[in-house]
Amino acid sequence: MSNLVAIVGRPNVGKSTLFNRLTGTRQAIVSDEAGTTRDRQYGKCEWGQREFSLVDTGGWVVNSDDIFEEEIRKQVLLATEEADVILFLVDIKNGVTDLDMQVASILRRTKIPVILCANKTDNNEDRYTAAEFYSLGLGDPYCISAATGSGTGDLLDLILEKMPANVVEEVELDIPRFSVVGRPNAGKSSLINAFIGEDRHIVTDIAGTTRDSILTRYDKFGFDFYLVDTAGIRKKNKVTEDLEFYSVMRSIRAIENSDVCILMIDATRGIEAQDMNIFQIIQRNNKSIVVVVNKWDTVEDKSQQGITHFENAIRSRMAPFTDFSIIFASALTKQRIFKVLETAKEVYLNRKSRISTSKLNEEMLPLIEAYPPPSIKGKYIKIKYCAQLPATQIPSFVFYANLPQYVKEPYRRFLENKIRERWNFCGTPINIFIRQK
Repeated sequence: MSNLVAIVGRPNVGKSTLFNRLTGTRQAIVSDEAGTTRDRQYGKCEWGQREFSLVDTGGWVVNSDDIFEEEIRKQVLLATEEADVILFLVDIKNGVTDLDMQVASILRRTKIPVILCANKTDNNEDRYTAAEFYSLGLGDPYCISAATGSGTGDLLDLILEKMPANVVEEVELDIPRFSVVGRPNAGKSSLINAFIGEDRHIVTDIAGTTRDSILTRYDKFGFDFYLVDTAGIRKKNKVTEDLEFYSVMRSIRAIENSDVCILMIDATRGIEAQDMNIFQIIQRNNKSIVVVVNKWDTVEDKSQQGITHFENAIRSRMAPFTDFSIIFASALTKQRIFKVLETAKEVYLNRKSRISTSKLNEEMLPLIEAYPPPSIKGKYIKIKYCAQLPATQIPSFVFYANLPQYVKEPYRRFLENKIRERWNFCGTPINIFIRQK
């Protein structure tokens, strides 16, 4: 499981620009308008053959100065609870502000490593003004420019230096790990309690690698797996301070440390933006998924037409990946919760399944011959051989072609769909590679 780095600071200091710079993407909106809410951003960063997760804590609605400052304070407090390293961004052009002092007073009390970054250092003259940030009491300010990338390489080296080493978990690696994730009040705690039930003597708690992850061994009714907790199974002393941000931080931890994610959706509210955020994190980490529509007992329209309408709404939002199971359950009445476990176990087995090379070629080559890749610039693409790659995290298939560079994404999806039609890979992502034969 990768470590978590949080970027904190007051507005307009360049948090989103730094996030985009370190992740090598353009995910975060850089020019924020006052009064608009922007979702918290999550991404991966690779440096020095190590990988860590990055969270941008920016994007609050400004109603008044008091509420604004209070929201920032809450965000910083939650970040200090969840992150392994904190990047505290300040603006070298504006100098030290009252809000910087308030954030620094919180960060000085935490035991988590804090790196003070003086952003917008665009020239050497600006470096001389960085000395005033020593007044924050957080050590040496590191002068960087997120816009130009100046100093970010040294910053990444420092992040890796301060990051705790990954501890090897003392758990059986061949036992699947299921995590229950979802937005607040979707019923995660109720589902976990329904899983564990009253026979608590057969549940064994095993300490996880980090301070906020616990694996619970579940071994009854013919099942044997680790249940990865999220912000529902443990005591949440600060959940009320920012439920959305708290759930995303915990979901990132749980998703990275699991094989199959059970995504909870509230039937009374339908699928919302927060559900899509968590679904995208699951996809980005190549994890298998089971979607559970909870609180189904409270829905009035339980007809087949109502179920179909709900399923279509979920699949259309999560397209193009639509090959996953949707279970309508109720954690409160324990309706179909056993089906959730059965499906999660089946999805885990799908994730580990292998197809023999001879069988794969026997099925796929006639299809490819009947529907070959479209020719480009008068050149015809021929695929003569395919195989499943061994020892991969998710099922991965390689197709050998004479001109692999001309095989576009629509044809890759065609190959994936044909594989899914012939073999059961429900709930798990698939990789398709085109290589030179």
